[in-house]
Amino acid sequence: MSRHLFWLSDEAWAAIEPHLPRGRPGKPRVDDRTVISGILHVLKTGCRWRDVPAAYGPPTTIYNRYNRWAGHGIWQRLFEKIAASGAVPDELSIDSSHVKAHRSAAGSKKGEWEEAIGRSRGGRTCKIHCLADDRGRPVAFTLTPGNIADISVAIPLLSRATPARRLLADKAYDADSLRNWLRQRRIKPVIPSTASRRKPYPLDKRIYRRRNAIERLFCHLKNWRRIATRYDRHATNYLAAIALVALITAWLK
Repeated sequence: MSRHLFWLSDEAWAAIEPHLPRGRPGKPRVDDRTVISGILHVLKTGCRWRDVPAAYGPPTTIYNRYNRWAGHGIWQRLFEKIAASGAVPDELSIDSSHVKAHRSAAGSKKGEWEEAIGRSRGGRTCKIHCLADDRGRPVAFTLTPGNIADISVAIPLLSRATPARRLLADKAYDADSLRNWLRQRRIKPVIPSTASRRKPYPLDKRIYRRRNAIERLFCHLKNWRRIATRYDRHATNYLAAIALVALITAWLK
């Protein structure tokens, strides 16, 4: 086997295999480990689905598995089950990252906005919003068009995670609505105040320095070419790619 191909390790496969669908009607599936390795190879290298190496099997099989399971939410549930096995963290970090949408991501019948693609001076972009634990591992994420404000997604995203003792965030999340929501749940906001505040909130700079964990997380995710640039037309497919890559890079490494 070529050393340039991506293959799931024995440890990663042992963690993933128990959570895969079982007992589905129809003919037996092509080997799951080989197909998922092929999917991850495409996400890592950014190659076209039709160009997937023959060692993984027919390209149509690789793409159809990725596309069908994305539509059924299987990849996202796989991520959620393994992420839920971790301990409840003392602190969470929240942030977002812009992603350029390739021209191949255009053309959905739903329209670009419904597929989480927005237009601005920077062109067509989408935004990954992520919540990470104190070890820099993602626990929840969502997509919006690239021209949506970070603060508008903060509370819905936080509502999907078990409350922690502290929340670390940058100035984009400095809003009284979020601070009050956090205090009601006894979560300490570690968020610097914007320059427009007449009376800035106190900031624990020692704790705030740990926010770089989520910045590093985005760097690890964007080492995978199909995360760094969005080629998927449908938001569900792109979310599935993020779920798979987040699982491999943060939870099963």
